[in-house]
Amino acid sequence: MKIGIVGAGRVGCACALAVVVRGSARNVVIVDRTRKRAKAVATDLRYGAPLCPKTTVIDGDYDDLANAALVMITAGINEKAGGATDRNDPQGRLRLLDTNAEIYRDIVPRIVRAAPRAVILVVTDPPDPLADVARISAGHDRVLSTGTFLDSLRFRVHLAEHFEVDANQVEAQVVGEHGVSQVFLWSSARIAGVPISSLVRERGETLDNVREQVENSVRYANITIIEGNDASQFGIGIVTARIAEVVLRDERAVLPIGSYNDNFGVTLSLPSVVGRN
Repeated sequence: MKIGIVGAGRVGCACALAVVVRGSARNVVIVDRTRKRAKAVATDLRYGAPLCPKTTVIDGDYDDLANAALVMITAGINEKAGGATDRNDPQGRLRLLDTNAEIYRDIVPRIVRAAPRAVILVVTDPPDPLADVARISAGHDRVLSTGTFLDSLRFRVHLAEHFEVDANQVEAQVVGEHGVSQVFLWSSARIAGVPISSLVRERGETLDNVREQVENSVRYANITIIEGNDASQFGIGIVTARIAEVVLRDERAVLPIGSYNDNFGVTLSLPSVVGRN
């Protein structure tokens, strides 16, 4: 099956690399406003592709997205360029919304004309309100955002580091928005089935202190990464590849990603069954 990636910046490249290395799709099309850049990225990936599961990578324009099962959108201004790197700013990634919404209103109709049945995966920050913009522009509900999937993984990693265990043994989720108002589900967080609250007591710690430390690390992980490497890209790249696999294979997996919620009238992340439809 085919995946399209619109936007060949740092995040788009990370998404493309993850898709190729994991073998998430048989065909990948990279689209960028600068065709020369899309061609360079696709060519670079093709040189390493023989060492990966069978994947064909090409550059293209919007028409080349025809018959894509899923299209990721990574285009837009990023956090550093958009001034969304202040830990004390209550808006956080929402500062990027107006600029990126205009970009989406231009991009999404082009995607829909080329691939009317494709699931649209919003990766650009802030992904949840941009998913609402995309849904309106697309005229259908087959729109997902990466939501709090990455935040949930960050939550697991920081809990694993605190308790000195493998992150694969940690069950923990973040819900709500991919932003400063995200909600950590501490009551259901567990390591190998044991509640975090019990483990905290056994270590003679207080849950409040652990919560403050872990939540700050997760909530501002993007800024910490940007301060060292200008952009948060590799984690979200792997996340998008995994979401693509779940959709293309109709896995019906439960993931904390963003979808439109009729009860609240917005896109937000809750544990959701994800598949092709």
